[in-house]
Amino acid sequence: MKLLKSSILPIVISIVFISGFYLGSFKSGNNPTNSEIFSYANTSNKLNQILDYVEQEYVDSMDREFLMDETIEFMLQKLDPHSYYITAADIQAMSEPLEGSFEGIGVQFSIQKDTIVVIDPISGGPSEKVGLKAGDRIVEVDSELVAGVGITNAKVMKLLKGPGGTEVTVGVVRDAKSQVFDFNIIRDKIPIYSVDVGYMIEPDIGYIKVSRFAKTTADEFVQESSKLLNQGMQKLILDLRGNGGGFMDAAIQMADEFLSDGKLIVYTEGRARSKEEYHATSDGQLQNVDVVVLIDEGSASASEIVAGALQDNDRGTIVGRRSFGKGLVQEQNSWPDGSATRLTIARYYTPTGRCIQRSYKNGTKAYHDQIRVRFENGELEDSSRIELEDSIPFTTPGGKTVYGGGGIMPDVFVPLDTSGASFYLSKLYYKGLFYQFSFDYSDHNRENLLSFGDVDRFIDEFTVKGGVEEEFYEFAKSKGIEKDERGIENSRNQILYRLKAGIGRNIYGSMGYYPVLNSEDSAVTKALSSFGKL
Repeated sequence: MKLLKSSILPIVISIVFISGFYLGSFKSGNNPTNSEIFSYANTSNKLNQILDYVEQEYVDSMDREFLMDETIEFMLQKLDPHSYYITAADIQAMSEPLEGSFEGIGVQFSIQKDTIVVIDPISGGPSEKVGLKAGDRIVEVDSELVAGVGITNAKVMKLLKGPGGTEVTVGVVRDAKSQVFDFNIIRDKIPIYSVDVGYMIEPDIGYIKVSRFAKTTADEFVQESSKLLNQGMQKLILDLRGNGGGFMDAAIQMADEFLSDGKLIVYTEGRARSKEEYHATSDGQLQNVDVVVLIDEGSASASEIVAGALQDNDRGTIVGRRSFGKGLVQEQNSWPDGSATRLTIARYYTPTGRCIQRSYKNGTKAYHDQIRVRFENGELEDSSRIELEDSIPFTTPGGKTVYGGGGIMPDVFVPLDTSGASFYLSKLYYKGLFYQFSFDYSDHNRENLLSFGDVDRFIDEFTVKGGVEEEFYEFAKSKGIEKDERGIENSRNQILYRLKAGIGRNIYGSMGYYPVLNSEDSAVTKALSSFGKL
């Protein structure tokens, strides 16, 4: 114990010093002795003295604030992979997705051929209200030319985002005409949705995909669930694949929707934090709905809380691949200069007592490299190759064995789908050509694609016909990827449905995208046949 305290002491003192540096003097009820004051001052001033020395004597000029930020960041990363420092410059960008909103003009955009193109004005947002449409080209912002000048995403965000109530004038070119129309837009609060889509995948089965756990996620989820219940939903596929987590409270509220009153959802405990349990209430509207939860190696943190709560309470079937394995709880503290720290203050445990945190004893790089390791050792394709760290068995009330350490193990394993794979498909995908071609095709054929009238008819009747398919291969060739007949033979189905999904998204949004992808998704297919498999 003495050795452990000795190793932590310098870190603790540094934190105390930094707190004092930002917050000023700290007064307590007990006056320290002179020797204590001397010892504390000597140690706490060390970092400041070194920075003074570097600033005065270093061979080149240096940015003291930058060096301080880097030092704090390095210190926190030495604790665990999820404790970190956020500079004042980065805090807003990192917080917005979890806060669930930002202030701006409300458009989804893409930079195509050095021009800002409106993909979709956000429903009910300022841009939609003044009449901006999908396909509009924004060429001026407050009389500043933004087309053909090497515009970047960061510059667009800087120009278009701003405090609610402020005005911005955007110059727009529409329908390939040269005339510029000015729109005066009053910025407002714009929602960032965390529920990507919700729809009836079968007459009695709903599907909801959640991309993150933000402040608004629980409300979004309840709203989407209510809509599907009104459409006759009796079973639900909850897709948490690729969901890296977010607010723990949002995960608890989501799990509460499925569990009966009093059921344990999760508990947390830390060295300086006493055990705290979170139980379900009687308010959940999905207590009688069968549920399958989809997870994969990208499902982490809050996603694992939901999956673990349902699995440990014998409430749902978990389908997919082993989750990421993050069982640490962070608390964010803001500092007067606008920066913030997110410090691990506890571990969370599933209802049976599992901590599913992966080991990080080999350092942060090895920890974040784990997904590649899983791929290389074959675990993503063969469940027998999975090696759970500290795989202590636990038993659910229903008698099912579950394991702690290294992530949530699914009840039904679905291997990584490699059917239709080819180097040609990989090159098309990683160069972003599906997105680029789908955008261009949709942009040039918008009226014809809208003539389907609704998304269901588009999905049922639209096909990527021969001429469009050949056009795509020529487009890929113009981008440096030669046509590969063998690759096309192996991957043709994947190519065609990815193009259809991309075109559907550009015209009909998420409802034109996910149903097309899910029709060819092996995990979704498995989920449809996995209800009741506890």
